[in-house]
Amino acid sequence: MRRQATRAIRATQFLPPMLSVLLFLCGVAGAHTRSESHSVWEVKGLNVDLVMTLPVLEADRIGGDHGPPSDDQIKNYLQEKVYPLDAGHRCALVPPIQTLAAAVGYRKYDFTFKCGHDDNLQIHSGAFFDLVSSHTNFAQVQNAVTGEFTEQLFTIDRQTIDVTGGEGGHLKSARFVEFIRMGTMHIFTGVDHMSFLLGLVLISRRLRDLVFVVTGFTIGHSLTLALAVTGVLRPHAEYIDALVALTIALIGAENVVAQTQKPAPVASAVGLSLVAMAVLAWMGVGELPSLLLFGAGLFTASYIMISGQLRDAGRLRILITLVFGLIHGFGFAADLLELQLPPDRLAELLLGFNVGVELGQLTLVLGATLLVALLVRLRLSLPRRLVVDVASAFLVGLGVFWFITRSYA
Repeated sequence: MRRQATRAIRATQFLPPMLSVLLFLCGVAGAHTRSESHSVWEVKGLNVDLVMTLPVLEADRIGGDHGPPSDDQIKNYLQEKVYPLDAGHRCALVPPIQTLAAAVGYRKYDFTFKCGHDDNLQIHSGAFFDLVSSHTNFAQVQNAVTGEFTEQLFTIDRQTIDVTGGEGGHLKSARFVEFIRMGTMHIFTGVDHMSFLLGLVLISRRLRDLVFVVTGFTIGHSLTLALAVTGVLRPHAEYIDALVALTIALIGAENVVAQTQKPAPVASAVGLSLVAMAVLAWMGVGELPSLLLFGAGLFTASYIMISGQLRDAGRLRILITLVFGLIHGFGFAADLLELQLPPDRLAELLLGFNVGVELGQLTLVLGATLLVALLVRLRLSLPRRLVVDVASAFLVGLGVFWFITRSYA
């Protein structure tokens, strides 16, 4: 018994510095979410039409420290970075560049190019790689003459792709390791997923508890990817983004309950807030369905009350993190599903992406653990209760902020 108690105490000593490390990593990677843009190329003989769609977050990077850029600044940047090539020579841009209407949170621009020949065309997309090396551009290319439609993937290592002279850049020929890399970067550049991982570590007092919650999370998002492969479920991306934020707030709230041993006030506050949002949604305020919000309110309030009454909620958490994993898994799969990946490789590519996600999680936790071991040896660890209280408040505030902004965007 003494040995088990000693092991448990030693395990908890590793948590405070680990939380500090993960919080720091979230701060570093959290300065931005996944960096991506979308483009649609239409080849009409000698004419090439391009429509670039940029999240406002990506467009703002162009302005740097000078604030959000103007339309002219964005156009000047893009025309220097994105263009078709005819036998290795840039095709001429036909002015003007049109600013198109776009969804909230996005900017869209229309370019027209004139090429000299149409038998050796390439397209080049070098935008944003000088600002974010992990940037990815998802492109759709339509050849109006042949009727061929292909999906393309631009990365820092693949910025120029053949259109009429080959098919090296087609997603059909994308390497399995490329999708593993995308899955890994999805973790390291996704502050929401990293924040949730921080919450899982926070809530785990023992190594066994951490194994339970990580296992549940892994099973959950793996099931989601399987459902996405078969097309059984295709939820709205905006709903998933908001629910991911809610899981972060909820995991922080559960940590607060574990520290205070008072689940009723927290459960009431969370449940009533979501029910109030459901009423507003029923009145037409907000973007989430009222039934979804009402169900989320019942679920979260019930879970907080149940977990707050249990002395050892570790086994229960494997089920709850499985549910959370399903939600995050839809977030993992959303971008890939929008690409209309080749059906004959869909399972293989999503599997590679999932493997990358797991590698990202393991790398993050193992790297932090090694650093924690060093901090403990140097006796630089902090009191666990202090770290948990501060980090839980941080997670609740961050999750609530994201949930509100994503629900009423």
